[in-house]
Amino acid sequence: MSRAPAQLPLGVGLRDDATFANFHPGPNATLVDRLVHQLDDDGEPFLYVWGASGTGRSHLLQAACHAASDRDCRALYLPLAELGHFPPLMLEEIERLDLVAIDDLERVVGRKRWEEALFHAFNRLRDAGKRLVIAAEAPPRQLPVKLPDLASRLTWGMTFHLQGLDDAGRLTALQLRARRRGMQLPDEVARYILHRGPRRMDALFQTLEALDRASLSAQRKLTIPFVKQALGW
Repeated sequence: MSRAPAQLPLGVGLRDDATFANFHPGPNATLVDRLVHQLDDDGEPFLYVWGASGTGRSHLLQAACHAASDRDCRALYLPLAELGHFPPLMLEEIERLDLVAIDDLERVVGRKRWEEALFHAFNRLRDAGKRLVIAAEAPPRQLPVKLPDLASRLTWGMTFHLQGLDDAGRLTALQLRARRRGMQLPDEVARYILHRGPRRMDALFQTLEALDRASLSAQRKLTIPFVKQALGW
């Protein structure tokens, strides 16, 4: 009797809008290029991305998984902020995948079972010639990793600091997201939203989504008076 194939590990569903086309790289163009080409024959086997919350770490890791699927490759997104309270069983047999994207690494650092599982998963992916990208809030040497072998592995690949956008970059990113949603966002309205809205880009995009719903419901164009009315500013 033939043995049934083992079930692939399950991750978390990807956001539809978390794509490379929907991300303004700003000063992070080299990082984005490395992620876009990671699955190429000469791509980087391991990338480590760190940066403050709200700079787009999760977006980029999900975008990498979307891009892998577009190439008929198998990818898995593991946000440890959501999955870290489970045992690390989802790391079993991940070397059968082409790309593994592990987010929020800091959530499991210092936990013996997780650190050992990550170390062995890293080795299996490397031996199988597969790709791994990890994101965290701090560079690898600043994470309080207890397992020396894992700490060593985290420094093997290319490390990138994901930098936040300046005001000009935030304006470009906001208008890019608006265009991708089919919204007409005049310059003066975009600047007003940037001036009055939240500083974090993820929160700013949520504001844009709320305005999109409000404008569709009211059948109104985006103007400063309408933004004031819709958001209560």
